[in-house]
Amino acid sequence: MSKKKQTKSGATIRRVLGLIRPYRGQVVLTLFLAALTVFTTLLAPVLTGKAVDFIIGPGQVDFAGLLKLAIAILVTIFVTAASQWLMGVVNSRITFQVVRDIRVQAFAHLEILPLSYIDAHRPGDTISRLTTDVEQFSDGLLMGFTQLFTGVLTILGTLAVMLTIDWTIALVVVALTPLSIFVARFIAEHTYSMFRVQSETRAELTSLVEELVGNEHLVRAFGYESRAEARFDTINEELHRCGVRATFFSSLTNPCTRFVNALVYAAVGILGAFSAIGGAITVGGLSVFLNYANQYTKPFNDISGVMTELQNALACAQRVFDLIDETPILPDAPDAAALPHGAGSVEFSHVKFRYVPEVPLIEDMNLTARPGQRIALVGPTGCGKTTLVNLLMRFYEINGGTLTVDGHPIDAVTRDSLRANFGMVLQETWLKAGTVAENIAYGKPDATREEIIAAAKKARAHSFITRLPQGYDTPITEDGGNISQGQRQLLCIARVMLRRPPILILDEATSSIDTRTEVLVQDAFEELMKGRTSFIVAHRLSTIKNADQILVMKAGNIIEQGTHEELLTRNGFYANLYRSQFAPA
Repeated sequence: MSKKKQTKSGATIRRVLGLIRPYRGQVVLTLFLAALTVFTTLLAPVLTGKAVDFIIGPGQVDFAGLLKLAIAILVTIFVTAASQWLMGVVNSRITFQVVRDIRVQAFAHLEILPLSYIDAHRPGDTISRLTTDVEQFSDGLLMGFTQLFTGVLTILGTLAVMLTIDWTIALVVVALTPLSIFVARFIAEHTYSMFRVQSETRAELTSLVEELVGNEHLVRAFGYESRAEARFDTINEELHRCGVRATFFSSLTNPCTRFVNALVYAAVGILGAFSAIGGAITVGGLSVFLNYANQYTKPFNDISGVMTELQNALACAQRVFDLIDETPILPDAPDAAALPHGAGSVEFSHVKFRYVPEVPLIEDMNLTARPGQRIALVGPTGCGKTTLVNLLMRFYEINGGTLTVDGHPIDAVTRDSLRANFGMVLQETWLKAGTVAENIAYGKPDATREEIIAAAKKARAHSFITRLPQGYDTPITEDGGNISQGQRQLLCIARVMLRRPPILILDEATSSIDTRTEVLVQDAFEELMKGRTSFIVAHRLSTIKNADQILVMKAGNIIEQGTHEELLTRNGFYANLYRSQFAPA
């Protein structure tokens, strides 16, 4: 393992120990139970050896002594079983508490990551880190707690007892021990990177499956099935290849360490036999020593297996920590004030913004939207219309200039209060798994049923909702899969109408609604937009004829500005765009 990998692995271990620290009381308890288990496990061979020495020959068996030893052995076995069971319970509690903490920490951090991270990473990879990688980490950590403590204590305990019985034979055992350590270390060093590659490939497969299953109707509509299978097979084959490599190396642990154990056992048997013949040790003592030699070497098998699983766990944990270590969004300023619901004025003053530092987008934007104005944004795809929305909502931070809402710079107010002043209806609808009423009240969970119904009526959604099996209590699947696209859009409109914010953002909000319904919704929007500043992103120019101001954008710049009639009179870019949509057939 390279020095860089060793450093990263060590840092991961320290972070895991930091997660365990709050549960140190339970760790102490599990150490005590491990010590008790080891003590009783070491006591059993001693009792067995004494029983062997009580059987001297035919007619010379000490049955009274054997009965006492049998009772002592039964008690020892019971205590061992009970302590092992309790240790398993405590270890499980520690593991699941740590896993809960890391998952909560990762999800909480995900909530404060900038949208640039979300946009740059596939959802399936992030999901895999929060689910599969955390589960893999859980399995490795549980095995580590369960077997590592007892293994180390068993090695130390058996070695101490063997030294007291016959130190010369014990030294032979110790001399052969480095072989097991070397094998375990060699395998552990080579499996960490393999398990990390396996985790990354598994995340890639999860991303692909999430992408294809979520868009299965498009996959079939475009006849993409065979290419989807080919992509899946390619990644699946790569996962198979790296998984086999990781499993092969990890599976070497058991046979290699068992071979070393056999050497140790054979050496103890041969030397012990000669010692017994010479009278240096009794037959019972030799049986005790053989038992201890077996117990001494067995933990090396367990620890080697634990180390392999821990390498997998650490590789998965590192992927989760990488997510947690991503740079979060800039926090609200310490003196940030809460922006009250105001009149809704917005001003861009020499605003600059680039998604990528090397690629220019918005270089010098100046725009003033007075309270109650309707500002329409038009232009070709990629001209910056949605970027303007992202800056208004502070999903992205401006690189220069000033952006104010009601005279307050948006970086001087809290994000929550800023966004509470906006209502968004986007072209892409989003609904959560829940009832119709819960989806309408998503932004105002304390809304009464009367308020929800009133908002639905204004959005012209009440009629179709009442026709649903359970009305407002009808369950909706994730993303509203059991209702039509138009109905989903109406619910999103009702969601904004319930909050009635001072500023509206309508991004092709009626694009998925039939013509008749669109007329009804436009009437509802007319009522909603009265006295409210509205930013309307539109491709269909017929929907923005009544806008107070139309901004024609191209390559991040406002190239034309005015009312519908004024722009047509100028016979410029907007006029050409309008004629291209309404030219006679």
